[in-house]
Amino acid sequence: MEWLRILLLLTIASSALGISFHLPVGVKKCLREEVHRDVLVVGEFHLSEAPMQKTDLKVLDSENHILYSKENALKGKFAFTTDNYDMFEVCLESEMTGGAHGHAADREVTVVLKHGVEAKNYAELGKAEKLKPLEIELRKLEDLSESIVKDFAYMRSREEEMRDTNESTNTRVLYFSIFSMLVLLGLAVWQVFYLRRYFKAKKLIE
Repeated sequence: MEWLRILLLLTIASSALGISFHLPVGVKKCLREEVHRDVLVVGEFHLSEAPMQKTDLKVLDSENHILYSKENALKGKFAFTTDNYDMFEVCLESEMTGGAHGHAADREVTVVLKHGVEAKNYAELGKAEKLKPLEIELRKLEDLSESIVKDFAYMRSREEEMRDTNESTNTRVLYFSIFSMLVLLGLAVWQVFYLRRYFKAKKLIE
């Protein structure tokens, strides 16, 4: 069973994102993450204590719909399931409170994002379905395999879209090149006849 755990850790490492940074007063910082359709996303945040400071946290999708909002955030969790393939962002903004002014210490922020297999609580699932430890690991592998298949299917569809776009672009470029050549050829013929009539009018040629 140990090899199952090692395989899971190596494969789903990309499904979790943890980051710590310092947030100055009056500054807005956002973390962005791309997630596929019908994927569970779980986030956890923790901010250091900072007197006379207020930090607001918002989770937004690409259309600025608020998925989660917390005023005066200090510590907490959030979760949502994506309806479509989308880019969402976790934004934090800090400001002084109580009319305070002057320099203030930066707040230390820690944000941990998990999605897909990593976001599921398999311990609770095992208790609910009365699964054995090996069965839980197999369930993880099953979900992971399904997630990998979906990722490959998405990459294949994106590749097909890009190929179709390239073919369409190449066709348009070809038609535009042919049109440009015909226009230039027509312009050259018109110019020859025009100059011929001009020189004849000036009696420079017979």
